[in-house]
Amino acid sequence: MIPSTKSKNIFSLIFDFRNLLPIILILFIFFLDRYSKSQILTNFDEKSFYINDFLNINLLWNTGVGFGLFSTNSNTFYNFISLLIFSIIVILIYIVLTSDKNDKIIFSIIIGGALGNFYDRIYYKAVPDFIDLHYNNFHWFTFNVADIFITIGIIFFLMKETLIKRKK
Repeated sequence: MIPSTKSKNIFSLIFDFRNLLPIILILFIFFLDRYSKSQILTNFDEKSFYINDFLNINLLWNTGVGFGLFSTNSNTFYNFISLLIFSIIVILIYIVLTSDKNDKIIFSIIIGGALGNFYDRIYYKAVPDFIDLHYNNFHWFTFNVADIFITIGIIFFLMKETLIKRKK
């Protein structure tokens, strides 16, 4: 990831044609996440809904970060984590606006999911997680659509970084 050497202001970066696809991707992932959560929150009356032997819908409210890590009832800690997440999103947006095509796509996937969860942190004061993958009595962390995209983006980033370092 090599930022442009030209000095540009933030508005010229946002409206640069090369950033159109990443912005559309971010918005698509954000709205897909919002739609999935609104459907669950609107149409889901039961605590748990059985789909098959490996998947349930189980609505949980997450006050922590990804997959419920660092969940807390402390407003101070919650607000600190929310501010930290916001700061990371801003940094990632700058990286998207100034990076090459592959990094733009990878970080856009992460940002789209992160914005979906950040919206919930602000609006609901918690993130609704509802996808419950399991095998017999082993349950993975309950997660949502935004978490899927954040995870995919991080996996792509790690693969890209690993493959590039191996080639050198």
